[in-house]
Amino acid sequence: MKSMTGYSFCETDNEEIRISAELKSYNNRFLEINVNVPSCLQGVDNSIRKYLSDRIARGKIEFYLRIKEMKNDVSVEVDENVAMGYMRAFEKLREITGITEEITLSSIIRQDGVLKKREPDPALYEKYILPLLEKVCADYEATCIREGENTKTDILRHMAVIERNVAEVEAHSGEFESLIRKSIYDRFHELLGENVDESRVYAETAMLLMKYTINEELVRLRSHIEGFHATLESDEPAGKKLDFICQEMNREINTIGSKSMMVEIDQAVVDMKDALENIREQVRNVV
Repeated sequence: MKSMTGYSFCETDNEEIRISAELKSYNNRFLEINVNVPSCLQGVDNSIRKYLSDRIARGKIEFYLRIKEMKNDVSVEVDENVAMGYMRAFEKLREITGITEEITLSSIIRQDGVLKKREPDPALYEKYILPLLEKVCADYEATCIREGENTKTDILRHMAVIERNVAEVEAHSGEFESLIRKSIYDRFHELLGENVDESRVYAETAMLLMKYTINEELVRLRSHIEGFHATLESDEPAGKKLDFICQEMNREINTIGSKSMMVEIDQAVVDMKDALENIREQVRNVV
């Protein structure tokens, strides 16, 4: 089992450059990937996105690739055509407006595109990207697995509460018939005194048992619990399936609660619903 939340940061460097990769994820119903790379490497963002989508099943993914040049010298170029274009435009503005203010160098260099930092050759960096991507993904997956195991332990703890209370309900379900029969007999006795028709009591008891029996709900609930454990141990992404099984379990528990005529079963239902709600919160965190 893997958690949908994870984090990893890795970097590599040499005398010329330092490249870092950061990968983090959050809970999400579907797979959503956001890739952020320097402008000089825009051509590789689709490859990175595909690499991630092949390895991550679900979640909101954020990936950042950062590059820092270790050299102190920075190459800056002047775009002569842009600079002269601004100069002519400023001269034209002076003629139109009649303003005689001097055109300064600072007013020219503040304009976009006049000074340009020379962008490095992407080929210099691309050879470092794949090994770094592989490392950051491996570390990220390790954090997801570790967090997933912690989540699984907590889920099993709450599931044990449900199974213990299912056994409690099963232990008391056999008392239903005698409880219902006694209730009907007492009512007949109150109305008719000693002239109680036993066959009528049995008939009424059978009708109420058909209405209030919880045997079918218990069988289905046990089946859902077995399916939940099997899915939990699967190596395949199971978050959505586990959530669906929780919905089915909740339906059976609610039905048992609505049919209950005993305080012991009522309390067991409350404990099961509380444990199941905790499980559903945890299931939403797994892939």
